[in-house]
Amino acid sequence: ATTPIVEQSRMSIDRIVSVLVNVTLIQLMAAIGLGVTVRQVAAVATNARLVTAAALANYVVVPLCAVALLLAFKSPPLVAAGFLIVAVCPGAPYGPPFTALAKGDVAVSVGLMALLAASSAFLSPLALKLLLPLTAGDQNLAIDVVKMDATLLATQLLPLAVGVLIRARRPNLAERLAGPAKRLSLFLNVLTVGLIIAVQYRFLLGVRPIGYLGMLALALASVGAGWSLGGPGGSRRTAMAFSTGVRNVGVGLVIATSSFPGTPAVTAALAYALFQTLALALLALIWGRFAGRDGPTA
Repeated sequence: ATTPIVEQSRMSIDRIVSVLVNVTLIQLMAAIGLGVTVRQVAAVATNARLVTAAALANYVVVPLCAVALLLAFKSPPLVAAGFLIVAVCPGAPYGPPFTALAKGDVAVSVGLMALLAASSAFLSPLALKLLLPLTAGDQNLAIDVVKMDATLLATQLLPLAVGVLIRARRPNLAERLAGPAKRLSLFLNVLTVGLIIAVQYRFLLGVRPIGYLGMLALALASVGAGWSLGGPGGSRRTAMAFSTGVRNVGVGLVIATSSFPGTPAVTAALAYALFQTLALALLALIWGRFAGRDGPTA
């Protein structure tokens, strides 16, 4: 049994992690906004077919694939919750650079990233609310959708909008801020990941090979969903593939640390974050090698 002092210390660490995750997301979204133009967002937003396909891939197909895999692998409820949280959160900042590595349409990827990041502030908690009972077994796992929407509005949508506004109104200022903002984002992300690893490293070390197989299956299913719904045009399909494949773990960690602090749900979300980044970076490099030879983007 844990002593009151140990329990209090654990709660304090959980609060620190939660605050740090929120601060990291705010800064990251502002940094993303500084690099996005209104024209890039409008080009994607006015393409009804592309927006519909992106919504279907990111908010329906990928989450349902995650549910199917979690049930097939018989994941414990809290572990399943962590992976499912990440699966319902699109709009990751790694989408455009991975698309560039794969020689896809980076402008489309930037527009998709901005739209998905903005919409996930409202749609991700709702999708999670609907799907979480499917993998919870006999445990009563739930999230407060209204609270999560309010949190993501403040930590995700608002700073993203501020960044885009600065880029639109003061492009020179945005250019000067972009570099330091990216460096600060990197620092905060490393600090956040390091702290979570330090707190729950035992769980990470305990991930079995079958767990990595499940993560690989989810990553490939996510890329496949984007590719299959990407429509005509090889470079655009590549952009959709990687914009869908890379899930927004920053948003996922905000939900996990707010709803299930100090549990394997947080560590599962982090484990998938590390795995998907390495796996999809490698896939993007290989994809790019074949881009000009009737390969993946043909």
